[in-house]
Formats: sequence, C-alpha cells, structure tokens
Amino acid sequence: MERERERTAPVPTRRRLLKGAALATVPYALLSGTRAAAQARAVDYPSAEWQPASASNYSRSSRPTAYPVDYVVVHVTQETYADTLSIFRDPERQVSAHYVVRSTDGHVAQCVREADIAWHAGNWDYNTRSIGIEHEGWVDQPAYFTDAMYEQSARLTAAICTGYGIPKDRTHIIAHHEVPGSDHTDPGPFWDWTRYIRLVNFA
Repeated sequence: MERERERTAPVPTRRRLLKGAALATVPYALLSGTRAAAQARAVDYPSAEWQPASASNYSRSSRPTAYPVDYVVVHVTQETYADTLSIFRDPERQVSAHYVVRSTDGHVAQCVREADIAWHAGNWDYNTRSIGIEHEGWVDQPAYFTDAMYEQSARLTAAICTGYGIPKDRTHIIAHHEVPGSDHTDPGPFWDWTRYIRLVNFA
C-alpha cells in the first residue's frame, strides 16, 4: 500500500521546485515593499528613517493649517542617539522632537510628523509653531558636533525652511535656550551658529 502511494505521488521536478520557491518569496517581498511604502509615507524628509515617538508624547494636529510653522528649534539630546529614540517611544516621558540627528554620520530619524506638535520646546506656543531637531551629544562635549552632523542637519533645516517659507536666519532658526521660559542651555556654547547658518543657506 505504501509503495503504491509513493509511485503515484507526483515527482517534484526542478521547474516545480523553482516555481514553489518563487511563490514562497512573494509574501516576504510584498511585506518588505509594504513596509518601505509605509515608511515613505510616514516621513516628511525623504532621507529620514521613520522612528515613531509614542502617541502619548506629542499632540496630533494639521499644521500648517491649524498653526503656522515659523521656527526651527535646535536641541542637543544630552543622551545617545539610541537612548533618545527610546525615550521618545516611552509613553511615560511626555517628550518628543520631530527629528533626531546622529553624531557619527548625520543620519536623520523622524519621530513625529511635521503636521503634528512635538513636545520639545517647553513652551506650548513655540511647540505649536516650530519644528524641533535634536542632535546627539552633550553641550560640553564639542566632539559630538561632527562635520557630518552639521551638514546633514543643515540640509534638513534648509528643507524645512523652504517648505514653510521660514527665513534662513538666526531670528527663525533658534536655540532651545532662546525659547521664552526655557530652563535649558542647549545647544550650548560649542555649537557653531555661524557655520550652521551658512550651511543652511548653501544647502
């Protein structure tokens, strides 16, 4: 009985095996493509990687319809890049920024959509009217402010300013410590504003 079954079962040919292998990869390929498409829709800045903050750490909005976007606020994380993303994902932390820029290579993560209000400035009015960019590092350790970080951040800021019609100057690209009511000191005395604004204008 067993032998009879073996004889009548179809013998797998090379063609059949290849066809099966191709079909097996289709769901993964579709899933991979779907993820890529979802990421492309999520980010506002094409070079950014989508690393979403917890929905408990920002306010949904429809900017610039609900609020005009008038400022870019420059921050320094006082944490590593990875720890900053982890903090933004923690619903208990009640903090976020739109973007985080990594020190070593200038890689950009987007954590909050630009249409939404990130909780970064410590001032609700400024939160509603600004895009917050965090930079990996510490205010007293200038080695974190690499060429790659300055260049990639400047390109990001230039794109934001162009998109919202924000003048590319120090009146509208401001430090966290310049936000009224802020008790922060970032980006600190080692942040090269002259260089940064020049890079933004040449990006």
